[in-house]
Amino acid sequence: MLKPGNTAPLFTLPDADMAPVRLADFRGKHNVVLFFYSKDGTPSCILEATDFSDHEEAFQKHDCIALGISRDDCLKHAEFRDQHGISVPLLSDADGSVCRQYGVWQEKEANETEKAAGGPKRFGIVRSTFIIDKRGTLLDALYGVNPKGHVADILHRLKELKL
Repeated sequence: MLKPGNTAPLFTLPDADMAPVRLADFRGKHNVVLFFYSKDGTPSCILEATDFSDHEEAFQKHDCIALGISRDDCLKHAEFRDQHGISVPLLSDADGSVCRQYGVWQEKEANETEKAAGGPKRFGIVRSTFIIDKRGTLLDALYGVNPKGHVADILHRLKELKL
């Protein structure tokens, strides 16, 4: 897992409109708040993505761009964005390579039925957020976050970091 002080792994991923978004393009220009979420359309993911969108102006005051990443494809992202009025860019990591680089693709706890059956291990995205400064350095790496109140917590952290 990544820690504050690490260099943020670079990536290029398509957004909901299939336009490439490069993390490197923000270096020297903007801080980045990168949030990973599990799936378009689930209640917790709707809450998180709409909350980031609703506070986009507050992030701009900290010279931050918020970007959301899941393994859903661009078409699902576009439907999700349009249905819920999400304004922050949603990026598709369909093959999971960026999720693995950031350490958010993790084994999930098996339920009792799966344990009893000796079923295969399940993996998924652990809801996580990273604050990246203009130099590309991780200022914060938060794994296993709760979407309720999370954006307010991130804005508080940005204030503490004097961004």
